[in-house]
Amino acid sequence: MEARNLLRYTFFLFFILLLVLFTLSNLPSPPSDKAEMLNCAAYSPWCTSKNRIQSKKPDFLQKPTNPTRRRHSADVPHHPLDPLTVTELNTVRKIIQTHDFFKNKAYALHSVVLEEPEKKLVLRWKKGEPLPPRKAAVVARVGGASHVLTVDLGSGEVTRHETGHMSGYPTMTVEDMTSVTWAPLASADFNRTVVERGVDLADLACLPISLGWFGKSEENRRLIKVQCYSLKDTANFYMRPIEGLTVLVDLDTKEVVHITDKGKNIPIPNAANTDYRFAAQNSYQRLVNPISIEQPKGPSFTIQDDHLVKWANWEFHLKPDPRAGVIVSRAMVRDPGTGEMRNVIYKGLTSELFVPYMDPTDAWYFKTYMDAGEYGFGLQAMPLDPLNDCPRNAYYMDGVFAAADGTPYVRSNMVCVFESYAGDIGWRHSESPITGMEIREVRPKVTLVVRMAASVANYDYIVDWEFQTDGLIRIKVGLSGILMVKGTPYANMNQVNDQESLYGTLLSENVIGVIHDHFITFYLDMDVDGPDNSFVKVNLQRAYTSPGESPRMSYLKAVRNVAKTEKDAQIKLKLYDPSEFHVINPTKKTRVGNPVGYKVVPAGTAANLLDNNDPPQKRGAFTNNQIWVTPYNETEQWAGGLFVYQSHGEDTLEVWSNRDREIEDKDIVVWYTLGFHHVPCQEDFPIMPTVSASFDLKPVNFFESNPILKIPPNVESDLPICKADASA
Repeated sequence: MEARNLLRYTFFLFFILLLVLFTLSNLPSPPSDKAEMLNCAAYSPWCTSKNRIQSKKPDFLQKPTNPTRRRHSADVPHHPLDPLTVTELNTVRKIIQTHDFFKNKAYALHSVVLEEPEKKLVLRWKKGEPLPPRKAAVVARVGGASHVLTVDLGSGEVTRHETGHMSGYPTMTVEDMTSVTWAPLASADFNRTVVERGVDLADLACLPISLGWFGKSEENRRLIKVQCYSLKDTANFYMRPIEGLTVLVDLDTKEVVHITDKGKNIPIPNAANTDYRFAAQNSYQRLVNPISIEQPKGPSFTIQDDHLVKWANWEFHLKPDPRAGVIVSRAMVRDPGTGEMRNVIYKGLTSELFVPYMDPTDAWYFKTYMDAGEYGFGLQAMPLDPLNDCPRNAYYMDGVFAAADGTPYVRSNMVCVFESYAGDIGWRHSESPITGMEIREVRPKVTLVVRMAASVANYDYIVDWEFQTDGLIRIKVGLSGILMVKGTPYANMNQVNDQESLYGTLLSENVIGVIHDHFITFYLDMDVDGPDNSFVKVNLQRAYTSPGESPRMSYLKAVRNVAKTEKDAQIKLKLYDPSEFHVINPTKKTRVGNPVGYKVVPAGTAANLLDNNDPPQKRGAFTNNQIWVTPYNETEQWAGGLFVYQSHGEDTLEVWSNRDREIEDKDIVVWYTLGFHHVPCQEDFPIMPTVSASFDLKPVNFFESNPILKIPPNVESDLPICKADASA
């Protein structure tokens, strides 16, 4: 009788789900976009059985600030690199619907983005000229196969149609991720197991977990694993795993293929002290007074035509992207001597994120995520929170993406742009009193930041592109959010056998934070004063003086080696074999004869320690080096390959680079991987303070002299005086 009631309850839940989905699919679209666009503020793939956690605190404390709503139905492109508009996405959808190949067939669109014009056309284009033909690059799944298409928006024709020939599948759609988390509820065995583990089905929260690739048993069908948690008494369900319960699901049919339960002796961790929301805290600590940077005259930057950013001596094109998050293009800096806008980067983006967990046990070995290629880094970007994610006077940019059926939807406030001043110094010098000269010259450093934050299930990534007036670009990644943890029978380390590996750190009673890595690979199409550049490794070597030449025995010298082919530019960073890494334009020289250039300046980073033959590392082979340089190829943009999901690793950056093509005085792309080793600690519980790492792109003989020599210092009369409000 109990099993029969449970089965009835399961089918009831499933019926309610179908009813909700049907209702949502038939809701009228926002009138501002003429029924042609979904407004998806909550278009999130993460499944929970509760719509909302109840709290005794006032409702306003629970809800994030509502994002600013903008109308996008009338958007038109102004620049060759502008993303597809709502109107254009609707045009693509109609062309696909009426195309012979798609008629009367079930299909899903996994990616619909601008197919960017040829680089030479973009470089030649001037404002006011007609745009190059607008085209859409479409990745679709039809009849169990992956298809890559080009849709010409002008002619209404599909001008290219290729079938994926590599292993792997496209980035999952949000619909894939959402629907698959409900699939286990159709299994009476799964429901019975959950209840036996002490979890009410109404308290269930499940996550779609990509499974990598580990052999032939996983080929020829799209598969995913689902693991679940308890929502009871906390919003932080990640800290309450149903350990060892894993459901293998067919992504296309939503069929439950296999259920594994190897954690029956592991309790569900307690909910106490796991909720991180402000509304859930019994008290709070005001450690510092409120702080804000005020700009009475407004910010110094402008956003023209929705995507062209102009600030100080910089100009660049900026757009959200469903896979990369944000794309910075045509970055140019003004020469202080000539006033000329000079090219630095043609295109920069987050190419891939590789996150392998270091637990080889049955419920964990497959957790080796590729967050951009599997989940879509931009698809996981949630609206930024004004005043907390971004300061006052920030400008917010929406992402306009396509759902699986092609319908446009808006990711509001996905990117912000703001000026930053943290008391840093641009340059300074004070003269010593012994010279008799009273000199104290200091210049403040104000920067422009482009920010996005992606919440890929438990983890939050903050990506900043920071532009400085001295020509430097700093690319920074911050990690925050919530650890992915495993349940354990242990409540204290004194219970653990010395010979036993926990694969992590005991963070709280019955909770282990598993050791893992984060590798973020950036694609940087450098165009330093033009497309044709060279990569120079400047090796710092110890040299010795001749006997009697000097009281000194040794010194350092810089030995420059121009990379001829790709293998010359495969770089592993070494503390005791230091080098600088220059991208130069060999045809452009400074007044005194140095080639103009930019250099990649690594900061703190981490190397991948997995064996190169380990299946996850074959797929993540782009992390085998910190720096790679390849010749420009418009098809080589994603370090893990175009189709990453369940790929075997035969279409990665490493494969391309090992072709050893010529790169001297060519249009080249630099790839840099930022790495983190994360051994969790108790301070990471229940939510992690942000940890960051960065690297710089810095001018090297690009300017004739210090480009910010002539900027003025601050004086008191220039700055606002803020007074407390009389009513405060």
